[in-house]
Amino acid sequence: MSKSPGKETLTAAMIEKQTAAFLKSGGAVEYVGKGKSGQYASTGSKQISLKAR
Repeated sequence: MSKSPGKETLTAAMIEKQTAAFLKSGGAVEYVGKGKSGQYASTGSKQISLKAR
């Protein structure tokens, strides 16, 4: 029985290569401050309330 092909492992070198290609093609990296999500809340809270029945 042969093993099914596994997921390709993403290495630091591959990430660096992909990042360099992205930047070379005109892409930009936006740095977000620590503790920030970088997203704007378009709706209210996403908290849920659990009620006992």
